[in-house]
Amino acid sequence: MVRLDALSGWAVLCGLGLGLGLWSLASLVPRLSRPRLTARVAPYVVDVSAGARELLGRHTVDPLPAIGALFGPALERLRTLLGSALGGGATIELRLRQSSSPLTVEAFRSRQLAWGIGAALLGLAAPLALARVRPIAPALLGAIVVVSAIFGIVLCDRMLHRAALKRLARITAELPTVLEFLTLSLSAGEGILDALRRVGRVSHGELAVEFAAVVTVVNTGVPLAESLHALASGIRLPALSRCIDQVTGALERGTPLAAVLRAQAQDARDDAKRELLEVAGKKEVAMLVPLERELGYCCERHQQPHPRRHLRAHLAGHSR
Repeated sequence: MVRLDALSGWAVLCGLGLGLGLWSLASLVPRLSRPRLTARVAPYVVDVSAGARELLGRHTVDPLPAIGALFGPALERLRTLLGSALGGGATIELRLRQSSSPLTVEAFRSRQLAWGIGAALLGLAAPLALARVRPIAPALLGAIVVVSAIFGIVLCDRMLHRAALKRLARITAELPTVLEFLTLSLSAGEGILDALRRVGRVSHGELAVEFAAVVTVVNTGVPLAESLHALASGIRLPALSRCIDQVTGALERGTPLAAVLRAQAQDARDDAKRELLEVAGKKEVAMLVPLERELGYCCERHQQPHPRRHLRAHLAGHSR
């Protein structure tokens, strides 16, 4: 069995570090060619043009055309293999939308691949550092590298899931306040679009950002109901979906929106109170666990005979 000594391991790590360093330095070299007209106009029409978003995304992902053309097919194959192994492209897209991440599914797969490679390198560095004391079998080293790569890929996915849950929690907490603000604007005589525009301009929360994006889409010519339904299908938050359904239904029937939004705000606050009570109940049960341990320990000590009492009883039996 071939043994991997410390010198060869450090040579591999130094080579990888040199390659990454040269890659980083090459990516910082400015391009000498003059940018085209489309590249100069694209940042200003990125909100309304899919071609502009694709152009900017391509420049962001591939800063080095030569190196990207050289390693692009291999990275594309690895990304495709990772996507086919993990699956869940629709789930990843939903989480990216919920976390308000600018990444696409392909870009997130590339990030997962980078995390896996980085974790594999870290998993390779630790055994090689210990190889000075004791040689490591290649099979064990390969297993450590594979497990580290899987851990890095899974960790990247879990961080995205956690970011999505945190943002959904913030939107849920902001929903009653934003709905009451919309109710006040409607009661003052503004329309629903002007009220949404005011919320997006004055507020700074996650829900206000989403409503500002809805107003931007409506200004491009998309109907308000369609934009709101797109928001509900993208976020997939039950409270927000119910509110949007009620608002669009009121717009179609001509029902006063102020009363509808006031009722939805009250429902959102009731849901928040109910969730708070559920969390408090779970915490209360969790707080009883250490108390039960202490009570059990005290009962066990109380039931055990004291050593002095046991000695006195033994001496009394002998004296008799």
